[in-house]
This record gives sequence, structure tokens and C-alpha cells, in this order.
Amino acid sequence: MKSVKMTALAALLMLAGLPAAYGAYPEKPLRLVVGFPAGGASDVAARAIAEKMSSELGQPIVVENKAGAASNIASAYVAAAAPDGYTLLFGTISLAINGSLYKNLSYDAKRDLAPVSQLSTAPFLLVVNPSTPYKSVSDLVDAAKKGGKNEPVYYASAGNGSGAHLFMELFTSKAGIGMEHVPYRGAAPAMADVLGGQVGVTFDNIITTLPLVQSGKLRALAVSSAKRSAAAPDVPTVSEAGVPGYDASSWFGLFVPAGTPADALEKLNKAAIHAVNTPEVVATLRGVGAEPVGSSAADFRAFFESEVDKWADVVKHAKVQIN
Repeated sequence: MKSVKMTALAALLMLAGLPAAYGAYPEKPLRLVVGFPAGGASDVAARAIAEKMSSELGQPIVVENKAGAASNIASAYVAAAAPDGYTLLFGTISLAINGSLYKNLSYDAKRDLAPVSQLSTAPFLLVVNPSTPYKSVSDLVDAAKKGGKNEPVYYASAGNGSGAHLFMELFTSKAGIGMEHVPYRGAAPAMADVLGGQVGVTFDNIITTLPLVQSGKLRALAVSSAKRSAAAPDVPTVSEAGVPGYDASSWFGLFVPAGTPADALEKLNKAAIHAVNTPEVVATLRGVGAEPVGSSAADFRAFFESEVDKWADVVKHAKVQIN
């Protein structure tokens, strides 16, 4: 009789332990890995979101910056981490591009990472120096067609494979034109030469370019997104302005290693959606030129996979690859 009671007690203790094993996630602090340096837009947004997710999950979220190689160091680190829900990646559009752009990555983003939620979206602005004759997208397209290879239209970018480069490559492909790429070592020197009139055209993120447009130092021709930006509602989209079907935006998103348990994914998704809808995070995101999203994991997976495919085509068209 005593052994039966002991067996029953053991069974009860095992059942009592089930919630701790399967239902109490998270039981310890989490890590949110950011692939860019502290103080940048990604880092600022990640820290604001981590703080609100931490409150929702009941555990601290420690932000770790693993900068370098266009976020590939951070992405590879998270892809190789244990799929237990405790190591997260603050992903950007770079994650959708790098698989096509870089030759020998140690990870495959589609295979090795699981999307949790899209956190934000942000358009680029197609801008020109006011001294150029381009008053509209149609003016720019017409000039590129007329000039051809003999008198090309030049555009600046932050470097080969940068957002400005690939956004413009998508533009020229959709518009059926050719333009001459002038790559710089970073966005700041590229923008300096556009402001100085050495190069007439560039694409850049809205947070950098909009103040320059508002001060009259640049002229905005269009926003890159499918819909107009709330930050610049009077600026048409590229598609509206004469290049139908053009749609490109920068974004932030949350990822975990593939194989992370479904219950952890669900809790992280709910916490992420809660975070990006708090007034503090909305203000932070808008401060870096982004708008909050907060999507389901399934919707983000579909979006992310479409982004990987889209930018693979652009990289192939641009004939650019980084070793």
C-alpha cells in the first residue's frame, strides 16, 4: 500500500512539474542580438522594443551588439544558437539580401531562422539635388532614356550592395532604363556629394533625407513604398509617379533559430505585437523613420520569403556579389 501511495505521489509531482517544463517559458533572461553598432537606428529600436517585450514576458531581455559584415556575424550567431526561445535576432532587410549578395555564408536565413513578427517598415526617398532639371520621376526616366550610355544619369550609393544601390537597381529594372552607379564608402560621403552637386541622384532612408528635403537642400521625387508615407504624405510613390509595381521598403523583424518550440514562438509573437503598439515604441520607431507593423509569424514568414526572392532577382540583375 505504501508503494502505491509513493507511486501516486511521484506521478503528481511529475504532473506538477509539467508547467515548469512546458508552460512557464520564459524562465530566465533572453538575449536579443543586433547586427549593428550601439547607437544606430537598429540598436535604438531594438532596445525600445526589448524593454516592452521584457515587461510582457516577465523576464529581462539583454541586447547584445554583434556588429560587422552587414549583420552577417549576428545572423550566423543566432542561426547556430540553441532553438530554445532564449536567443533572438533583431533582423533587418539585410537578412533578406545577404544570402544572394555574399558568396560563402555559414547560414541560410530561410532554413536556419524562424520569423516571429515583422516589427516595422520604412520607405526610402528618391531624391535629387535641386540644381538638376529633374522635377519628377518621369523627368528622371526620360533623361536616362535620352542620355543612354553616351550621357548617362549618375546616382550615388553607400556602396555596392547597399540599400541605395539595390533600391535603384530595382528602379532601373522596373523603368527599363540604365543609370550609372557611383558607389561610396558609406551613406555620409554619398549624401555629401549629392548635396554638393557632384552626383545628382540617390535613394536614401526617409529619416536622413526628409529634413534635407524640408530645408530645400534636396528635392524629393517619390517614396519607395507601395503606399505613401505618413511622414511625407504629399510625396507620391514611385509606382504612382510612373514606374508601376515598384515597391521596396526597409524593415525590422524578429527571428529565432529554426526549431524553436511553437509555444515560445507564440509568446514572443504576442510580446512583440504588444511592444510595437505601445506609445513609447511607436514614438521611437517614428523617430528613426519607421512605422510599426506587428504581424503574425505566418504573415511575416510569407513576407520574408518574398523579400528573399525579390532581392535575389535584383542582385542577379545588378551583377553584384561580395566575397
